[in-house]
Amino acid sequence: MNDELKGEVTRGARALVVYPQMRGRGDLDPEARLEEARGLAAAIGLVLAEAMAIPIREPRAGTLFGEGQIQNISVACELNEAELIIVDGSLSAIQQRNLEEKLKRKVIDRTGLILEIFGERAATAEGRLQVELAHLDYQAGRLVRSWTHLERQRGGFGFLGGPGETQIEADRRMIRDRMAKIRRELEQVRRTRGLHRDRREKAPWPIVALVGYTNAGKSTLFNYLTGADVMAEDLLFATLDPTMRAIRLPAVEKAILSDTVGFISDLPTQLVAAFRATLEEVNAADIILHVRDIANPDTDSQKRQVLEVLADLGVIGGEGEPDDEEALASSIPIIEVWNKWDLLTPTQAGEMREAMAQRPEEIIVPTSARTGMGCDFLLETVGAALTADAKVYSFVIPAADGQRLAFLHARGEVLAEEDAGEGPDGPQLRLQVRLAERELGRFSAL
Repeated sequence: MNDELKGEVTRGARALVVYPQMRGRGDLDPEARLEEARGLAAAIGLVLAEAMAIPIREPRAGTLFGEGQIQNISVACELNEAELIIVDGSLSAIQQRNLEEKLKRKVIDRTGLILEIFGERAATAEGRLQVELAHLDYQAGRLVRSWTHLERQRGGFGFLGGPGETQIEADRRMIRDRMAKIRRELEQVRRTRGLHRDRREKAPWPIVALVGYTNAGKSTLFNYLTGADVMAEDLLFATLDPTMRAIRLPAVEKAILSDTVGFISDLPTQLVAAFRATLEEVNAADIILHVRDIANPDTDSQKRQVLEVLADLGVIGGEGEPDDEEALASSIPIIEVWNKWDLLTPTQAGEMREAMAQRPEEIIVPTSARTGMGCDFLLETVGAALTADAKVYSFVIPAADGQRLAFLHARGEVLAEEDAGEGPDGPQLRLQVRLAERELGRFSAL
């Protein structure tokens, strides 16, 4: 590694973004991809000097780009005084090293950049463990930096700086040992989450999970519906750690709304695996709200990316492409929330209404989490979905059985409640309750 590459590159560094436009990837709009890359750079506090797409006909094994293209990148760096090059795609360890040697600048790929963002944003001990595991998995075959970051308790993980390559064999052993330790700790987290999910199955409140592409407005919607103050900025990956709050719904006394990490195209596989314990919360949901930035010109592509991650988690499944709605059926009801409706022009809004009319089998709710438009109707829609197969049942329950009474009040709609006289366990109550079939099964198990 050249000495020039050993200096620290920090927040405020000028970065050049290069998107390698591969043949056969026509589904990705280059300008939309560059705009997303700009957002990723901004999310980590870098100053974007320039962003450019470079067509790749035949990827070079050693450098990805051809010699002429590397020369063009070098010239662009000189003209824009860029200290860092972000390749908005995947680089092998050899490609990264060779590009750094040729360009005399630090080079990171899309995975490295996303992991750096996650490393800085993770707020909980569990989140930091998940990020560190993903980072170690990513870097295990690279070893082009030293591993002093392993001593850190929080913050980023050193993609943007580091003193250089040292003690590779010792590093490999340290990485393996650390990864094994983190996996054991995360396995304990999964067991704990499993116990919590089992407890929630018996608890009185249904779970509503927000999912969606990063920066689709999930946290803004979460804040509006719950009155919470979760970080909600116009930044990619503003939310990493799951947050849960109680909300009230029509026909349902109380529900738990869960805000989750946003998805992104080409989400690093290391992160999908490392964050599985967090994302598995979606599998425990009674309803999924898929929040979409409907004003984004790439909204359909973003939807496909979200469906791919949900399929990977086993939430949806079946044969076919990720955008095949019938093939990828979900065992959990999904409501599409078409957010940022207020950013549409009247013509665009009309086109979107026509698109909604052509999909009568789907539940779609237009909203603006910023203004509150459609949010009350969204709550009504969620309440209706939770009670779609509900029937009226009559129960006689001891007045002292607080757990079962709380369950019926929270998970069902209590239509009538009256004294039912004395029973073997004391005073009893007779309740007429509208209850969904799945809730009846949970109630019977109490």
